Amino acid sequence: MSGKRKQYTPEYREQSVRLVIETGSPIAHVAKEIGVSEQLLSKWVAQAKARNAGNQDRALDPDERAELERVRQENSELRLDREFLKKAAAYAGDRRQVWGVSSLVSSSR
Repeated sequence: MSGKRKQYTPEYREQSVRLVIETGSPIAHVAKEIGVSEQLLSKWVAQAKARNAGNQDRALDPDERAELERVRQENSELRLDREFLKKAAAYAGDRRQVWGVSSLVSSSR
């Protein structure tokens, strides 16, 4: 039972991995769709993630670091603004309900 192993091109592997990562589809589903084993596709995805993790570990240059800090600060401020607006909207909603009820009571007299 000595058979030839199937050889896949690097482009095919890359496209298969992109299908899994970009669509968020389960590995089993994509493997069945493209006709490879789930274990093989899982191995390709793990290898691609390991390669990408190595690329992301590089140090940021000073401009990137400053931009990252600025965006984090802005994000923090926007979160605070959103929380304040949520509370203000809830308070205004409560006031409108009270106002609406009191005006109904006074108009019915």
